[in-house]
Amino acid sequence: MKIRQLTWWAGAAVAAVVAVGVAVPAQGAPSVSLQYRTSATGATVDQVEPWFVLRNSGASPVALSSVKIRYYFGADSPSQQYRFACSWAVVSCSTVTGTFGAITPGAPGADRYLEVGFTSGSLAAGGSTGDLQLRYYRSDWQRITQGDDYSYSPTTAYAPAPKVAVFVNGALVSGTPPTGGNPTPTPTPTPTPTPTTPPATGQVVFDDFSYSSADDASIAAHNWTIRTNAGGPGIPGAAWLKGNVSFPTVSGSNKALQLRSSTDGTGAGTQQSEVLNQRKFLEGTYAARVFFTDVPDSGPDGDAIVETFFTITPLARDLDPDYSEQDFEYLPNGGWGEPSSILYETSWETYQNDPWVAVNAHGEQRQSYAGWHDLVLVVANQEITYYVDGLLVATHGADYYPETVQSVNFNLWFISGGQIGSSTPRTYTQKVDWFYHAKNVALSPAQVTAAVNGYRAAGTTWLDTVPAS
Repeated sequence: MKIRQLTWWAGAAVAAVVAVGVAVPAQGAPSVSLQYRTSATGATVDQVEPWFVLRNSGASPVALSSVKIRYYFGADSPSQQYRFACSWAVVSCSTVTGTFGAITPGAPGADRYLEVGFTSGSLAAGGSTGDLQLRYYRSDWQRITQGDDYSYSPTTAYAPAPKVAVFVNGALVSGTPPTGGNPTPTPTPTPTPTPTTPPATGQVVFDDFSYSSADDASIAAHNWTIRTNAGGPGIPGAAWLKGNVSFPTVSGSNKALQLRSSTDGTGAGTQQSEVLNQRKFLEGTYAARVFFTDVPDSGPDGDAIVETFFTITPLARDLDPDYSEQDFEYLPNGGWGEPSSILYETSWETYQNDPWVAVNAHGEQRQSYAGWHDLVLVVANQEITYYVDGLLVATHGADYYPETVQSVNFNLWFISGGQIGSSTPRTYTQKVDWFYHAKNVALSPAQVTAAVNGYRAAGTTWLDTVPAS
């Protein structure tokens, strides 16, 4: 939560691809075919749910890492962003990847595609993958129009899918892409470590943030604190106000924690926000669904602001060996030497303020993360791993491993000296849909999603079986 002296490394992003022509199946290509169904019929839906089964009718096994599936659709708007999730898969969701690409120029019902890949596994001769129950949704969680999408069919029973393309080693082997819709498939991401299997029972914290207001007595009863004391980080003299925390409805009856921060460029005119849980967390899995914003709700844009989800043990003294911190920090307008949007994953061993000494490791992605994102942090086996929307983005070793219990925090604050030259007040918001922690268990992002979906299906809005330290 301090200004860093960082060593930069280049991040990677999936880019839109310009394509012309349609490939034809290669001679001698593997005999891989696909069947499709959907569990979400209708012209407009909350999320698109293409379910697939891959079959191999050939005489030789096919490495799943060589296979790509492309499902083509039309974006609801040119700037609309989408998120992918694997609900369940016989081959394990931990091996399934999903990325989005663009087709330029687009075809009717197809200017985007969802590309599904695999990090490991084999499709046996004469065998199948079994169910791949997949879904994607708008990053703003509004309803999706799918009725005119190129690959969509309202079938609820598995059937051949002539408008869903399958590639093996870059060659088209099944289905027909739309005109202009056959760019070379993207490389398969680096495999992520296999997580440990969660126990049948365990110590967990889950909160769906179904509170009435910042004055709801259940907030304190559930071990959360809304910060009101002065101090850093942020603009010197800024206030941390209880009134900047609220619990609006974000969809249907679903509520979220909302943090609001505003500034006019001065300390006296700056209000920041933070919510934290007690210090009792150490090893295990931490996860939250967080809404990041790139622009203010009101006022001029451009301030260096930090939107966060992190764990921390306080620094008792300079270079305190018991200090620790693991951060997700999103800077939509840049800061700390960065000119534009960047997401950091930083693991801290310790630091000293004056003169500045930082002992940390970090990952970074230089791109916009506006919208909802599933953030997962795993602290286990002397390793710290960070995932964003199911993708592994950073891994840090034992040198940065926490030794003492930490608190869980969300805050929204302005970097001192990073304000635009305007006295017009501007307000930013960050939202948190849910928080989940499994003590002493390393879960995959798919396992986290399954656990959260299970709590919601059961109507559980809060659970805490992790004892206080």
